[in-house]
Amino acid sequence: MGAVGTAAVIWPMIAQMNPDASTIAAGAPIEVDLTPIAEGQDIKVFWRGKPIYIMNRTKKQIEEARAVAVSSLPDPQSDQSRVKEGHDQWLVVIGICTHLGCIPIAHEGSYGGFFCPCHGSVYDTSGRIRQGPAPLNLPIPPYAFITDTKIRIG
Repeated sequence: MGAVGTAAVIWPMIAQMNPDASTIAAGAPIEVDLTPIAEGQDIKVFWRGKPIYIMNRTKKQIEEARAVAVSSLPDPQSDQSRVKEGHDQWLVVIGICTHLGCIPIAHEGSYGGFFCPCHGSVYDTSGRIRQGPAPLNLPIPPYAFITDTKIRIG
């Protein structure tokens, strides 16, 4: 009887230490179906409260991104290191400018990638910083291809 009473008192204290459902959902991975995204288009989804751009790049966009001398970039990264092997057309980046945290606009700017109108940072179609005050490339969230047409972010 004493053990049951002790367990009844202790259980609510232990249970209240678990994260609530909204906290679990905020960090949960999301799955995104890529089939409705036409070549040359992008979509924006939200993961952990952050905007994620998923861009279906054209062959021309990929070729232009790969033709850039990596040594000329402020934050040197090759295009190949920013996409998953075998899925070169899919660029997945966190859409938060690395300067002051603004949200850049897709398919804008001198390089056809992303443009942050707040302070003028310009990113290419690989999400790499090319001009402006931003010090770093757009970050890449953890993601994996579940199938050829579906990814899991997180």
